[in-house]
Amino acid sequence: MGRDTRAGSRGRAAAPAAQDAVVRDRRWAADLRAAVFCALALFCLILVIDTANGTLSAARLGLWAGLSALLHAVLHPPLVSAGPGWLAVRGVWGTRRVCTDLLTSVRHSDGVTPRLVLRDALGGRVELDPQVLTDNPVLWHRLETGAGRARASGLLRCGVPVIDRLAARIDGDAARAVFEASELD
Repeated sequence: MGRDTRAGSRGRAAAPAAQDAVVRDRRWAADLRAAVFCALALFCLILVIDTANGTLSAARLGLWAGLSALLHAVLHPPLVSAGPGWLAVRGVWGTRRVCTDLLTSVRHSDGVTPRLVLRDALGGRVELDPQVLTDNPVLWHRLETGAGRARASGLLRCGVPVIDRLAARIDGDAARAVFEASELD
């Protein structure tokens, strides 16, 4: 009987730890590998062409290495992570973070790549691709929970329709995926 009590208390102790755990973008590692592959492929291709032409020198090798590094910097995917009450985006040039419980505005910016721009009461600002939230339901849940708290406290005044549209899109995508997986489509 003592064994059952300990197992039950361990299960209850593990649940809060899971809620406090930091979650990250599941596709980030694959996107990073693709960025590294593209940069290395360009570097190797240019080296082969330059060597075949007999024009490879130390200066040109440095130029091609710099060009490949620049391509990698452009393609390097930002790592989106979230914990209870915060969301962070780590890119090549540093990490930006917002407190989701203190969000003051959420804006959707259309363009070549759509962006979701979040601002909090502490001056934090984060930009991320909404597709990251669609691909990672736990990240979306953390953001939606924090935005709900900010809305309830009256801080989130600008962007409630953006959150609602995003929620409808993510829920619709999830429902569509369930239908396709169960072949009810």
